Formats: sequence, structure tokens, C-alpha cells
Amino acid sequence: MSEDSEALPAPAPDAGPHKRRPRYGGKYPRRFEDKYKERQPERYQSTVAKVLASGKTPAGMHRPIMVQEILQVLALQPGQVAVDCTLGYGGHAQELLKRLLPGGRLFGLDVDPVELPKTELRLRSLGFGPEVFTVCRSNYAGLPRILGAAGLPGADRILADLGVSSMQLDDPARGFSYKLEGPLDMRMNPQRGQPASEFLRKVLPEQLESILAENADEPRAAQLARALAGKDFKTATELAAAVRQALPNSKERERELAVPRVFQALRIAVNEELSALESFLRELPACLNPGGRVAILSFHSGEDRRVKRAFAAGLRSGAYSGVAHEIARPTAEECRANPRCTAAKLRWAQRA
Repeated sequence: MSEDSEALPAPAPDAGPHKRRPRYGGKYPRRFEDKYKERQPERYQSTVAKVLASGKTPAGMHRPIMVQEILQVLALQPGQVAVDCTLGYGGHAQELLKRLLPGGRLFGLDVDPVELPKTELRLRSLGFGPEVFTVCRSNYAGLPRILGAAGLPGADRILADLGVSSMQLDDPARGFSYKLEGPLDMRMNPQRGQPASEFLRKVLPEQLESILAENADEPRAAQLARALAGKDFKTATELAAAVRQALPNSKERERELAVPRVFQALRIAVNEELSALESFLRELPACLNPGGRVAILSFHSGEDRRVKRAFAAGLRSGAYSGVAHEIARPTAEECRANPRCTAAKLRWAQRA
């Protein structure tokens, strides 16, 4: 063997045949796992634009609701301290931050450990550093503690969007959607509490009846509670099928409407959303600086009733100098572009 041949590098180990990237099946793939273009909007902007233009929300994204109405109500000024109590995808927060600068500060709260780091990274990449944007893993009931830890007597502006995020609805692994095959979980924070499957196994029929009536205004709460309480449902689609089967004498439209109501009621119960909302509303006046404003987006009557009552009580006691006497709703144009916003109701209050 020659010296030249000895100097040649050893051949690389066989890595096997080259694997192509999975084909993007169709315009809008049905499976969440296949929607890699929609879930990477910075790389596939044209695909995301087509999904948005079709009136749908791209997988892994959330479209902020009633942005202009909220900005009008809050009337933010540079230098103010604001709180987004439900950070989600960060769509509202991004608009708030633009109006707080220079000199302002935003606290973003969210209890979801899966989505919160993604949203923080997204907003940091837009140039909002820690000096203007503080991320807090907490639900809105923890607002007094967060303000106290920051040495602040209160905030000038507060926003709370009480709806579930599209990122949570679209991911089958989270179990929020009755349309997708996945574990029946529904927890905003998968690291705490019990999943919806376990909740249903343990709940008594009379307890579930009350939950369905209070959390979703379900007219057949008793019938559904008898069929579902104490049962073992592993997946979201399994529960959805059981809801339909529990109403054999109802019209098809009534059975289909019952399914999302049951899922809504369970989600609220699993995450103890109404008790957290009541705690938030009790502490809210003390969390606002004098003259401060709050805007709250709710998505069902149980939430809106609590917000309306709390604001009215605050007005009577003198804690608030003004409140919304009528709800504001999304425009017809916004509802056509984003059907998930249809149920939204916006109320506001101003600290005395």
C-alpha cells in the first residue's frame, strides 16, 4: 500500500438511505402532528396566510379577540404599568406593549407550562426585554401576590381574556377538543390537579348535574349526569360519543350542541376556573391604581354573570367610578374571520 493511500480518510459509516421530510398532505392536513407548516409561522408565512384567509386559526396559534375594542377601553399611555392576566399566545400583550413604551411595563400571567415558554420566546424575539415585559407562571387569582412581589401598589391597566387558547384546543394531547382523538385531560396546567377522565370517574351524578347546569347552562343536565358520572372515558372522542348516546330521543342538532357544552362544563370544573375568577374579582379593585381600568373578556354566561355582579357591587360601594352597563361583542366581520370569537363578551370598569 502506498503512502498516499494510507493518508486517505476512513469511509464514513453507512447512515442508511436519505429520509425525505414528510409530505405536507393536502392544503390543510387534518392531523395536528402533520401541520408542521402552520405550527412554524415564521418559516411558512404563505401557508399561514392562506389558513387565516380561509377563516380558520392556524394550528398552534391563537388570534386575539376584540383587540381594537380592548385598546379603546384601556386607553393605554406610555409609562404605565399593565397586566395581561391571561397571556396565551401573546397577541393582546404585543399590542399592549407597543402602547406602553417608552417607560412602561407589562406583566404577563399564564398557568400553562407548555405554552408559556413559547410565548415568552416569541415576544422576546420582537424586542421586548425583561425591563419592559415580565413573565409570571400563575393564573389571574395570583395577581395580588405578583404585584406585591414586584413592590407595586397596583397596576394602571389590567386585561383578562377568560377563554381557552386555540393552541390548547388544537393539540389532541391536551384533550380540550371533542373533535380530536386524544387523552381526556383538559388541564390548563398538566402538572397539577386531576385530568377530566379521573374527575368523571369520581364525580357523583348530582354533583355533575350541578356542574353541567352552572358551567354550561345545559338543559338536559340531569339526564347527561346519570349517563356520564362514575364512568371511565379514556379519550375525548369516547366522551363525545357517550354524550350523543345519552340523548337518544333528542334531535341530532340538540345532541351535537350538548357535546361542546359538556366539554366546557368539565374544563371549567377541572381547572376550578370559576373559583379563581371569583377570587380575582374580589381582589381586583385593590390591584388597580386610582383611575386604573380593567377589561374582561368572558365566553359564557356563568363567567359574564360573575363579572357583571362584581362590577355592579364595586360601583355601589364606590370602589369603581364607572362600569360598562352594556356588553360589547365582536363585529360581524371579526366573527366571520374568526368563528371562535362569536361568544365573546367584553366588560370594563374604572377604579375610583
